[in-house]
Amino acid sequence: MKKLAYVFGALLIASSMQLGAAETWTKVSMVDTMCALKVKADPDKHTRECALQCAKGGFGIVAADGTYLKFDKAGNDQATALLKASKAADHIRVTVTGTRKGETIEVASLQAAN
Repeated sequence: MKKLAYVFGALLIASSMQLGAAETWTKVSMVDTMCALKVKADPDKHTRECALQCAKGGFGIVAADGTYLKFDKAGNDQATALLKASKAADHIRVTVTGTRKGETIEVASLQAAN
């Protein structure tokens, strides 16, 4: 009976946790990985031109708590396309939906939020 209670408790806890669930980050600053530390204090001043020059290093967002979260390959491809289509000089804000895996986001969608 004790084992059954432990198994039931473990199942209950596991079912209440949503590991790998999609999250959305709304109107967050998007910067390239190479400049992330340099512009962390004020990512809105980071220019679109610089981000495109540093695109090979990938992209990510500065979350509300100041954490830099990198994009996966699909996210990097979407970020490059978004920047190329953008007319904004700086203040690059996006809304990202995806699954966080450590310090990386597996991007499902990426949209300009300017």
